[in-house]
Amino acid sequence: MPNPAHIVSLYRYPVKGLSGEKLKSVTLQPDATFPADRAFAIENGPSGFDPAAPSWQPKIKFLCLMRNAKLAALETLYDDASGVLVVSRGGVPLVEASLKTEAGRAAIEYFFQDFMGGEARGPVKVLESPGHSFSDVAAKVAHIVNLATVENLAATINKEVHPLRFRANIYLDGWKPWSEFDLIGKTIRVGGAEMKITKRVVRCAATEVNPKTAERDIDVPEAIWRKTSENDLGIYAQVITAGKIADGDKVEVLG
Repeated sequence: MPNPAHIVSLYRYPVKGLSGEKLKSVTLQPDATFPADRAFAIENGPSGFDPAAPSWQPKIKFLCLMRNAKLAALETLYDDASGVLVVSRGGVPLVEASLKTEAGRAAIEYFFQDFMGGEARGPVKVLESPGHSFSDVAAKVAHIVNLATVENLAATINKEVHPLRFRANIYLDGWKPWSEFDLIGKTIRVGGAEMKITKRVVRCAATEVNPKTAERDIDVPEAIWRKTSENDLGIYAQVITAGKIADGDKVEVLG
């Protein structure tokens, strides 16, 4: 059984499809995602999403790396208190506006309408519904990646595979490669929180995009398939006991 391990890094993705933000610590709540993770999405043409009655929608209805690799060229930073989103490229700010105001959202929409060019399938629109997460899965879960698995995959194809291709919330080390799949249905203690491992993460074309170059340079799903005869890398975990987690915290399998 893979045990013990420790947290190497934590990330959240306030706007679906855009860059992640590295966190030093975070307090998790039961049956909830990382705070503000995928709290916003940018609709790429009419999606049918209703903020008054939010429901899960497939990622292809929004700007996403699976279809829009050029998004990886942007760096973003979101401030919870002010709602201000800063979008930069190469360290140079391109637009800065609050997602909490109509004028601010309009400024962000104008920028992305222009930036996406022919990849815009219609009017782009910032979407939000308090408490809703635009996650790839309907369940409110955290996404965990075992760095040893990523390293093993990279060694198999003899290419560098940047862990951020997988856009996880928790990156950990200390488990054997691929052993995290043996934990489906089990409970782990991560720092001060307890989480139940619920399912594997099926990888899509978003992982083909190099987060450093914004180019599709490795067919990661095919590489995983050749290695395992499946398209899975990473696991989802449901928070069952609230608690704070931080860089360096232990990850223990319970029971």
